[in-house]
Amino acid sequence: MIKLRLKRYGKKREVSYRIVAMNSTSRRDGRALQELGFYNPRTDETRLNVPEIVRWLQQGAQPTDTVRHILQRAEVLPKSDKSPKATAMEATGMEASDIETTAEVSAAA
Repeated sequence: MIKLRLKRYGKKREVSYRIVAMNSTSRRDGRALQELGFYNPRTDETRLNVPEIVRWLQQGAQPTDTVRHILQRAEVLPKSDKSPKATAMEATGMEASDIETTAEVSAAA
């Protein structure tokens, strides 16, 4: 699975991050498939290659929570009022009653 995540670089205590597309099993500072932007938490500076980010998202890349927040602040992604759990339930097509039923069946077995 391809993830959009942060890659750390810079000196000690002067950290900056590159927003990159990477295989989810790669090391944090491993080789990236493509660099998509830059984030400096000390100055809150962000530079994004929006067309490339959108292309990766359309191809199924999943942003990490931190990158999702950065993209929402930059208005690349729509802001979600739902919790991550509610979003996951929607993605799987389950409802809260389905989860309770599944838990009851598992407990009975």
